[in-house]
Amino acid sequence: MTQPRLNRRQAAKVRTRQKVLDAARTLFAERGYDAATIRDIAKGAGMSTGAVFANFQDKAELFEAVLGQDMARLTDILKGGVVADAPLRARLLGAMSAGYHASLDQLPLVQAVVARSWFQPQAAELRTRVAIKGLVMVISDVLQSGIGGGELKQDTDVRLVSELVWDAFLSNFRRAAYDGWTLEQLTTRAGKQLDLILAGVLIRQ
Repeated sequence: MTQPRLNRRQAAKVRTRQKVLDAARTLFAERGYDAATIRDIAKGAGMSTGAVFANFQDKAELFEAVLGQDMARLTDILKGGVVADAPLRARLLGAMSAGYHASLDQLPLVQAVVARSWFQPQAAELRTRVAIKGLVMVISDVLQSGIGGGELKQDTDVRLVSELVWDAFLSNFRRAAYDGWTLEQLTTRAGKQLDLILAGVLIRQ
């Protein structure tokens, strides 16, 4: 279905909103959530704080909007890391490694996402889960293909294994943030985690 064409005023509003989101993403990625102020975001976007508040109710709503866009982008990156003809473990590891490669230059943003997940209202948490759902689905789809291809046991609890892989993927960012781990170190650790998670469900050839 063709989307209706925006008039000039609507198009300008969309551009303004995106400028705010781009400026906010840059500051969240550089400073994290708390240190990025609306005033600085407005300055980065080249507009007044009033213009920011005309598009977003508060910083929390702005952060959620940035998160939504970034999770959609990261979902595509994870999908791109899956090598179709590779073994199951390599397909999962390729997705995880691609995610790390795309995120290492914005660790404060990743830390902000994790930190706020513990201290945000329930409604915001539910919205965050919706934003992340696409990422977990990438993992689930790989696991489902593993069942269909005879690599995983038919009774594999795909939902549980997907969540374990996602939790492992996310936890490794602490190593990058606090211990300075490189992409190679993160990928190596993720591979060992996958070996443990998949140990009970892989069909040995």
